[in-house]
Amino acid sequence: MSLSSLLLELIPLCESLDDNWEKVLALLDAHKDLAEYEVARFYVSRLASRQLDQLVQSPDPRRRTQAAHFVRLCSTQRQAGRYLRVLVKDPNGRVRSAAHRSMRALRIDDVALPDGRFRPSPHRQALGGWNPTGWSYGLFGNMYFVRQQKGKQRKPKPTLSDLGVLKLQTRKDVLQWLQIPSLTDLRKLLRAGSGPGSPYVSFTIPKSSGEPRTITAPRMTLRKLQRKILDDLLSKLPTHAAAHGFVKKRSVLTNAKPHQGAKLLIKLDIKDFFPTISYYRVRGLLRGYGLSFEVCDTLAGLMTHRPVLSDGYVVWPGVLPQGAPTSPTLANLICMRLDARLSGLAKKVGARYTRYADDMTFSFASGMDNHSDVGRFLWWVNQICQQEGFAEHVSKRKVLRPSSQQRVTGIVVNSGLSVPRQLRRTFRAILHNCRTHGVASQARGRRNFRAYLLGYASYLRMVSPELGTRALTEVRALLGSDESSSS
Repeated sequence: MSLSSLLLELIPLCESLDDNWEKVLALLDAHKDLAEYEVARFYVSRLASRQLDQLVQSPDPRRRTQAAHFVRLCSTQRQAGRYLRVLVKDPNGRVRSAAHRSMRALRIDDVALPDGRFRPSPHRQALGGWNPTGWSYGLFGNMYFVRQQKGKQRKPKPTLSDLGVLKLQTRKDVLQWLQIPSLTDLRKLLRAGSGPGSPYVSFTIPKSSGEPRTITAPRMTLRKLQRKILDDLLSKLPTHAAAHGFVKKRSVLTNAKPHQGAKLLIKLDIKDFFPTISYYRVRGLLRGYGLSFEVCDTLAGLMTHRPVLSDGYVVWPGVLPQGAPTSPTLANLICMRLDARLSGLAKKVGARYTRYADDMTFSFASGMDNHSDVGRFLWWVNQICQQEGFAEHVSKRKVLRPSSQQRVTGIVVNSGLSVPRQLRRTFRAILHNCRTHGVASQARGRRNFRAYLLGYASYLRMVSPELGTRALTEVRALLGSDESSSS
């Protein structure tokens, strides 16, 4: 087939690429040896970015594998790097293999943070160089010479016995500890999906942006087991000092406090935080504390969820379900090295770093006047996140200076700590209307309006003690008078 014939077939298909991308992929694959193939690749690459975004973000690993193949056929080197750097760390082995094949075929030469466990080599794509092989950091942890070179340099982890955790050696020990009657009952708790008969239920709630957020919550039986695992095991493992979300004696207030009065504030977001953490990463975390493979497999299976797609395909491996009591603590434990590396980077540049779940915050006592310095710092953060198996949500980056309102987890930190003025005014207006028209008139669909008033006043007292104490006193007086009038 000539180039003109190929383009005549591609042009009508590309006009509705969402419906015809598989046909486009088949055409490009069949004619990739054509001398003028690069012209067809360039034509499709201008139109394929939206479709590639959807394929890379698909929950179906088969679609992500096709994305890696599609990237090799239709993308330029610069475009391909954006997608492949995510796919090479995919939890699914087939997706990773397809991404590596595309990297080799396209000879991508992006400058990436090197894998520091290997000695630098003059070869272009050798491990340890400033090249895309660094994207695979962490995937070669079982190689013999890596263990020999780095094993002696690592600080020994505290043993589970030192932490006061019950010693578990076999699957039978896990069943006895969690009071699961038999292996048959265990298999029921490990079922995939969230339909009838599965241990999970899924539903959606709106995000602040209006987009749907999928919540996968365990049913009562599994929830009790996960709560026991959390209380008796996970809560006793150490977390990094920079992690403030879902940690005892830490809160949004402790997360915001280090950043007050900053000359420069940088807020970043981790994309798909829980779904990025797979069964293998949970198993590796537990294995690092000396538990046997049999115990790690069982516990990791109980704390991860395998979705079932509409065609009945069971996704493997499972991921952390957003809605399980164990997921936030597991995420903090798995982010230990990420937090350590970002804290070290912040210390080098004179900044402070904290993380609350998927929100990362850096503050500088003296602002960076040169925009290139900010860009260089953001590049390092982005590369460290990539190496640690996470993807930064670049569109949510915020670089804030004192001339604008600087919020960290909802708290204003420009000078001291305070609740945003608009929220304070709204709450004062609600209290005024409650005094004027009665408490019931302001409920407006809230199921437990009394708890809302008490909770918000308590939040105000936590952030601004004087203001919050006055608000809490007023709320209690309003609720007391409302009870007496209704009686």
